[in-house]
Amino acid sequence: MPRDLDEKDIAILKKLAPECGELTCSGSGHMFHSILPPVSNHFSEDSNDFIGRISRLSDDELTYITDMITKGEESLGCLPVEDVEALVHHVHDRLSPEIAKKVIDAYESGYSCEH
Repeated sequence: MPRDLDEKDIAILKKLAPECGELTCSGSGHMFHSILPPVSNHFSEDSNDFIGRISRLSDDELTYITDMITKGEESLGCLPVEDVEALVHHVHDRLSPEIAKKVIDAYESGYSCEH
């Protein structure tokens, strides 16, 4: 489900990708509608870089993102599988196995790709 990024979302996006100048996809020209897809697809070099960026988040910020994922408001659909796996392992270790399972369930439910 596309959403407009609010100030909190933009602050998290900038924390994960400080080099992000514009909030638009360079390929499509559309505004970003999620935090993780642009970090994964536009700014991270690989899954190690992606998880390094995710590691910058506080537990509260990570919880916020996982809550958005489980509500279907944060897209995982266009992330490479290795980035989703890295995210799930990170959530498992930092937050809980139960929250990691919810992230897996949301991913497997097939939410569409929304940058």
